[in-house]
Amino acid sequence: MTPQLARRLTGTALALTLAGTNPEIGAALQSTAMPQNAVANDQSHPLPTGTPRSWAVDAVANELLVLNHPGSYLRYRMHIHDEKGEQVRDVIESKDGTVARLILKNGKPLTPEEDQAERDRLNAMIASPASFLRHVKNEETGRKTADDLMRLMPDAMNYTYVPDQPQLASHPDLTIVMDYEPNPKFKPPTTLSQGLTGLKGRVWVDAKSRRVVRIEGTIFQAINLGWGMLAHIYPGGKLVLEQTNAGGDRWIYTRFTERVTVRALMVKTLNVNNDYDAGGYQIITEPMSYQDAIKLLLNTPLPTH
Repeated sequence: MTPQLARRLTGTALALTLAGTNPEIGAALQSTAMPQNAVANDQSHPLPTGTPRSWAVDAVANELLVLNHPGSYLRYRMHIHDEKGEQVRDVIESKDGTVARLILKNGKPLTPEEDQAERDRLNAMIASPASFLRHVKNEETGRKTADDLMRLMPDAMNYTYVPDQPQLASHPDLTIVMDYEPNPKFKPPTTLSQGLTGLKGRVWVDAKSRRVVRIEGTIFQAINLGWGMLAHIYPGGKLVLEQTNAGGDRWIYTRFTERVTVRALMVKTLNVNNDYDAGGYQIITEPMSYQDAIKLLLNTPLPTH
């Protein structure tokens, strides 16, 4: 296993645990402090009825729909800020899998050479269905990992209602606010699920739809995957996921931020500092093949600024 693969396993495992952000993020987050404008005001709200765990169970069930979104397809733009710089990608979910085209780089239009390289890459994908199939299999592997981890969340964590139920500035509707921390009685069944033992944070669940609107996670203690031989995840890491209804009750991420330090294979230390933002969602009413999706991407004029 290479350090790059170890990084993908550790970073993706923790990130996807946070309510199922899409594997397209991995296939296609300044300081470690959480944004200060997350809470709208100091107005207090009564605690909800029912147990916190019941809200967690329902939220996880709904997050599985977010992750797999059967029969639902979107087009949107994804802004990525990572160690390679800044990129904006035009993303289409086809019936065969997700495809994306680079349209801006470091805040600037692509040069003719960069555009041609991207066209060559996508046309090669059309010409080689086997290569695209490998891409899809990687996507499915990430999705299954997320699915397995999410199903553990109701039992892996203890949930408590947050006093006064502080609401979000970015979400106009009532949310149920809970803190979560590892359940000491939980025994991780897999190597990757050991990552849950070092994660705690806060989650906002839409009171009506029982969908996760925002979840914050902090790696509060060191995590060893495979007794530390696969990876050692250092304490102090932060993760944030925000989601929205893009239309037709199709929920998807709007923001994902990851700040994690990992020592992979007992050798190389990796500082994962990634930001993903998405927007401009368009519902695709007629599912298309990945080849047609690529052709649509290539036929769309590039932004000039």
